[in-house]
Amino acid sequence: MKTLTQLAVVAVLAGAAAGGWYFRQQLPWIGGGTAVPPPAAQKPVPVELAKARRGEVIATIEAVGTARANEAVVITAKLTGLISKIAFQDGQKVKAGTVLVEFDANELQARLEEARATRDNARQLLARADQLLATKNVPAAKVDELKAQFEVAQARVRASEALLADYTVRAPFSGRLGLRQISLGALVKPGDVITTLDDASIIKVEFDVAETYLAAIKPGLSIVARSAAFPGREFSGKVGALDSRVDPATRSIRVHADIDNADEALKPGMFLTVILVAGRKSDAILVPEEAVVTNSLGSFVFTIRDGRAVRTPVSLGQRVKGAVEILDGVAAGTDIVVGGVQSVRDGAPVEAITPIRAAPAA
Repeated sequence: MKTLTQLAVVAVLAGAAAGGWYFRQQLPWIGGGTAVPPPAAQKPVPVELAKARRGEVIATIEAVGTARANEAVVITAKLTGLISKIAFQDGQKVKAGTVLVEFDANELQARLEEARATRDNARQLLARADQLLATKNVPAAKVDELKAQFEVAQARVRASEALLADYTVRAPFSGRLGLRQISLGALVKPGDVITTLDDASIIKVEFDVAETYLAAIKPGLSIVARSAAFPGREFSGKVGALDSRVDPATRSIRVHADIDNADEALKPGMFLTVILVAGRKSDAILVPEEAVVTNSLGSFVFTIRDGRAVRTPVSLGQRVKGAVEILDGVAAGTDIVVGGVQSVRDGAPVEAITPIRAAPAA
């Protein structure tokens, strides 16, 4: 009996609730008598549009490098001696073989003259013995002995001449000398620096490139180098060689590029910014750079569909002056929101306030 009573109460409450919902418009305490107005129409957002277009993009790789001389050497002494002559000036341009420094070699010169005299005497004795051997007035063994003495004397002359040559320091190649590090009459020892010599007619730029670009970099590839010392000037060159190994720590490869430096504007050791032209794409899709929005989720643009903005994810490629290459997500001829991007939301109605313009030329 008690259970039936409870069920009856539940049924009455359910019926009252259903009736209240059905007649809610006539119940003023629920809001009856006042119709809920429909939401107001959303006002279109004024925007400026541009069309994605096809154009040429030059793919570039940027790196930083150091200028190196085509040939560079530190001129040092090979022996211990006193400087008797300095035949160059600081910063002088010299040819290969030019005498730079001479050491005091009076004693060695005297020994060389003695060795030459001994050799000449041995040559004369050998010549006479050869004449007497023809008439059998001297044994052949004697002739052989004199011949050996002559060869020994000649070897001593060559040794003295070679040692004397070390007393004269010459330029190993053509180039420009650095600052003088020695003075006349100074006692120098092997390894002491005399000066430096650099052939900077060609500058070798040394820089590192990530291994991901390895397929695009080959000898002969054009480069452009810039230096803060020469604002607005570009130095053109070509890739000369690549290292045979990739650095496992940085995952990059060392590259050398050659730049013609006939005016010697660039100096070894300078810091350079290098731009490599890795390729050209004539049919790239370009949009104005201000149309692209990038956040933590990626990059996107707003395209137009039926008068409404559509948030469209895109994959970006090469950046050029005033434009960005779109690798995926937008086709050529698509209307893109350029002006008023920050006010546009996905799905919002938009209204073009200016004529549609094309993306800037690459």
